[in-house]
Amino acid sequence: MIKKTIQHLLAKEYFKLYLILAISLWMSIGLSFFRMGLTSSKTFFFLNWNLFLAFLPFALSVLMFANKERLYQQRLVLLALGCLWLLFFPNAPYIATDLLHLRQRPMIPYWYDVLLLLSFAWNGLLLGFLSLIYIQKMVTEQWGTKIGWGFSAIALVLCSFGIYLGRYLRWNSWDILSDPLGLAQDIADRFLHPFAHPRTIGVTLFFSVFLIVGYLTLYVLSNSSIQRQKIED
Repeated sequence: MIKKTIQHLLAKEYFKLYLILAISLWMSIGLSFFRMGLTSSKTFFFLNWNLFLAFLPFALSVLMFANKERLYQQRLVLLALGCLWLLFFPNAPYIATDLLHLRQRPMIPYWYDVLLLLSFAWNGLLLGFLSLIYIQKMVTEQWGTKIGWGFSAIALVLCSFGIYLGRYLRWNSWDILSDPLGLAQDIADRFLHPFAHPRTIGVTLFFSVFLIVGYLTLYVLSNSSIQRQKIED
């Protein structure tokens, strides 16, 4: 799997994308380190951990996409990796909610924190959308276009619900192992009594719309870019 993944990363049609993505990620990390050095404060240093969590579903999707032919023959392994990807997928767009921490702080210009938070939010969304594009392509190859789009829509709605669980109930992806009963109780309560939790409905609904529109935009742009490259070649 490692050999196939490296070959995929170095392939002509993907290398530029991964290079630009790497520059963008390191830009965010660099901004956070510069801020810490300037202010001697770790106020926003947690964003680096959130970015790592956002990177995990992307890394899993690249691993799966690069080895898809082999994984199509190993359904149980594919299912296990797919479930693991879905579990960590909400961590990517979740970073956008860290904009809630934005406010004027001493020793640092306000515009710098705006730039810092927006860069992490952008990279989180980008990692999430790119990972979903790869997974959707795999689902489409196996079960068709309609199933592929249906899968993506459901994944984004579940992702939005996951953002709610993380931001407002403070659940983490690994809590499915550390406290599965507590997590299941909170989820069941919101499904059994939805109107008792209007915030759940609001956050899930509006984030779903936001993520679906954003994903469609990136999907169309990426496909247009691929088509132009084919024509030029």
